[in-house]
Amino acid sequence: MAQEDKWKNSPVRKLFYLTVLGWIILAIIFGIFDLQISIAVVDQNNPFGLFGADYGEGPGYGIIAVALVVLIGSAFSDIKKQKIGAFILGAFSLIVLFLGILLDSEDLILYGGFISISIFIFTSLTYEKDWRNYKNLALIILLLAVINPLLFVNITKPLCGRVRFRDLTVPGYFEYTPWFLPPGPDLHNLSFPSGHTAMGWMFLPLLIPLRTKNRSFKITGTFLIMGWGLFVGVSRIIIGAHYASDVLFSTGVAFIVVILLYKKFYLQ
Repeated sequence: MAQEDKWKNSPVRKLFYLTVLGWIILAIIFGIFDLQISIAVVDQNNPFGLFGADYGEGPGYGIIAVALVVLIGSAFSDIKKQKIGAFILGAFSLIVLFLGILLDSEDLILYGGFISISIFIFTSLTYEKDWRNYKNLALIILLLAVINPLLFVNITKPLCGRVRFRDLTVPGYFEYTPWFLPPGPDLHNLSFPSGHTAMGWMFLPLLIPLRTKNRSFKITGTFLIMGWGLFVGVSRIIIGAHYASDVLFSTGVAFIVVILLYKKFYLQ
């Protein structure tokens, strides 16, 4: 069956159109009610918001590191040689972790810790397996990382220059602008879109292998993946770092990219 025929007959095609439609509807709603939503829910001392701010990005870096070592390892046919990159990056991340402890740097501790732990767990669970079987999935994760948090978020933020809710002048909120009327280039005001949310959805490609699992495993895995992405996004709204539309656009790009990459690499 040709790729286009597989796409036409795939339920993922319907999911694609539903995602686009949902994105458009929510973009209109949030374009009208963004400010009111933030006024209603923001609590800068909320423990969930603080947890999301501190740890929302860390797991995303971990899975990106795992995807990188898998992609490098898949260049070798020898199973043991495939793991060399994991040992090297794992050792480097441990050095970063220890430096973070010595220098009392929360960022180094966070990134070094999440990357080293992620690589250790994945390598331990798959040491006897052929990583070439995970090549397409690893490539999708890395492409998602490049397209969404690296390019879309980091290019759009300074170009839009949207002021974060927590930085608005109270009362009045005079600096507020809807997502469709960005103030323009600004290296300080970086609300739109949400980088934490983009990193929170880095686990989204893991829904692809779940499609072949049993029902209970599929439900549990889907709940964890979707739950983490939603938690990170909502936590950014609660803490006042982002508006609902900031979270929506990072989320929408993540879903669209994963669906299109799934079409390219799995519906052939």
